[in-house]
Amino acid sequence: MTAAGVLLVAAPFVWWGMVAAISLIEAPLKFRAPGVTLALGLGIGRLVFRALNAAEAVLLVVLTAAAVVSPPGAVAAGLVAGLWVLLAVQVLVLRPRLDRRARLIIDGAEPGPSSLHRVYIALEGVKLLALPVLGVLLALR
Repeated sequence: MTAAGVLLVAAPFVWWGMVAAISLIEAPLKFRAPGVTLALGLGIGRLVFRALNAAEAVLLVVLTAAAVVSPPGAVAAGLVAGLWVLLAVQVLVLRPRLDRRARLIIDGAEPGPSSLHRVYIALEGVKLLALPVLGVLLALR
């Protein structure tokens, strides 16, 4: 197997592990820690998700470059394209709005109800389903 082939298989599983660790473990648990207020938890979350999204972007670029060198097939290529769209929506559309909302709460305001967080979580769920499927498809090719 070539280096590109190894990267193609490894990247989705590494990415999955990062999303699972942050979205399923860190994010909910930080609010249960003693002394962590909503404002503090939101401040931490803003930093953590900014870093996670940056790491995701790097992994997606690596995955895409490896796919160019070692084409993965139509279904896998479609999943990679879908991941580009999903991450773009999270980073360019949802996270800035969530950041503004978090900043309001941190500053003491009480913004009205919003479904943005639920949409972001739903997209995390899509990633958590798509990434292992992509990894298995790439491993079996």
